[in-house]
Amino acid sequence: MRILTASDRTLLVEAADLEEAMRLNLAWDGVPGIVERIPGARTVLVRFDPLGTSAAALAEVLSATGVDAEHVPHTREVTVPVHYDGEDLAEAAGMLGVSAEELVNRHLAADWQVAFSGFAPGFGYVVSGDPLFDVPRRPSPRTRVPAGSVALAGQFTGVYPRESPGGWQLIGRTDAVMWDIDRDPPALLSPGALVKFERAGRATVELPLSSAGENRDELASPRSVAAQHADDTPGRPGFPERGGVEVVRASMQLLVQDAGRPGHAALGVSASGAADRTALRDANRAVGNESDAAVLESVGGAVLRFHGAGVAAVTGAFGELTLTDAEGVDRSIPHGIPFATVDGDELTLGHPRHGLRYVIGVRGGIDAASALGSRASDTLAGLGPDPLVAGALVGVGDAAPHSVDPVATPRELPAPGDLVELDITLGPRNDWFTASALGTLTGQEWLVTPRSDRVGIRLHGDAPLERSTLGELPSEGAVTGAIQVPPDGQPVLFLPDHPLTGGYPIVGALTDRCLDLAAQLPPGARIRFRIARIEEGPQ
Repeated sequence: MRILTASDRTLLVEAADLEEAMRLNLAWDGVPGIVERIPGARTVLVRFDPLGTSAAALAEVLSATGVDAEHVPHTREVTVPVHYDGEDLAEAAGMLGVSAEELVNRHLAADWQVAFSGFAPGFGYVVSGDPLFDVPRRPSPRTRVPAGSVALAGQFTGVYPRESPGGWQLIGRTDAVMWDIDRDPPALLSPGALVKFERAGRATVELPLSSAGENRDELASPRSVAAQHADDTPGRPGFPERGGVEVVRASMQLLVQDAGRPGHAALGVSASGAADRTALRDANRAVGNESDAAVLESVGGAVLRFHGAGVAAVTGAFGELTLTDAEGVDRSIPHGIPFATVDGDELTLGHPRHGLRYVIGVRGGIDAASALGSRASDTLAGLGPDPLVAGALVGVGDAAPHSVDPVATPRELPAPGDLVELDITLGPRNDWFTASALGTLTGQEWLVTPRSDRVGIRLHGDAPLERSTLGELPSEGAVTGAIQVPPDGQPVLFLPDHPLTGGYPIVGALTDRCLDLAAQLPPGARIRFRIARIEEGPQ
């Protein structure tokens, strides 16, 4: 096997084929130092704890692994009804040298099995033995693919569980629910399942709902925080006893976030969590919470009203912060310093002068619905509380084991137009690019475009990155901070809500210490990448 550097905390292990990748993934269960594994079409992405092992030591352990020859076990059978009317159907058929009708008939006739999960919760990579299905992805991904879209890419069929970006070829659509967190398993297309596609209108196999009552609270369906507290107003039953925070004016994006939900890659669920982890820790330390308590994350300015007495702090982006009391008297609030609030106080977050994302911590933590053990809002997966809108009210918890800390951590964050240097590691697919492209990657400036969100930052450079390998890359795992390059040569820098797997080559990845700074890059900022010196495993 070949072991490649995927980041300063991740290795990518190449296998001979899909079967071997699945067997290797199973064989590494329980290896010390491994945090998470993400199997792909012919790879396994292995994320490790640098306090528990090193890249070189782990690579030695992985390379010595022996696997048996057993196939990945089959689990159950699922039938998916499809309307074959996708907008890429004719084009995909033309690329394969068949008619659209023949493509559909062979799609219906093939025996399919879910090989692995990724991209988003409920997205299964479904493979068959029919050699026809080897379709290139679109040259540039769509920014919005409708939920239920049935699509082809490489040797796989997949169904988009919810609206999301994507670069697969769309051949149809289904009304089947791909992801239901109240179902067991939540994913209709879970690894190992045998899948039969049928023309829509025929009967489908229904999976039983989970009867495991002890798990249903933690696996609650995502709900809007506004809906959860629709009747939570002063004087009405259900109003948070410990007070709350009301959204008077929402920002471009206002979310509940915490430290995320790592460890669920097998379900196709990424860790997500606060984009700026430093700001999360600083806000919680300021108000006396545990470092991973839930906070509010705001892209741009907003107005929040406090109900009940409490303590709050604002970290992350820098801008004008004003607290207005019930009498209309304003006072300026210092960045990063805890301040007392009383019932009716309104906090106004001005447009950030430096950085992009404010983090608002309240003593006791934000009390919102939990999904898979976290209150983080994953915008790609649709897990956790929905984005907050005007009128939404979130409760405040009572877990604040520490005293407030008035010492703010000094930080320098970029403004639009500023140039920021970010350290990266090359790989795992830097060999897919020309030598001149690698020079361009670090030699020219990259502009942060407005087409950016928690999934990723779309960058633009005067010279796109030229590939030396023009074929399709089988889907493989990706990390937060990965620099993925679509065929147009303009990179996308992955942020916490990125897909777990993808098929465009990744030329490099940010080092862990640069991730928080990347989360604060506003549109108009410029980036220059710099190759970091780290310990590397065998190539």
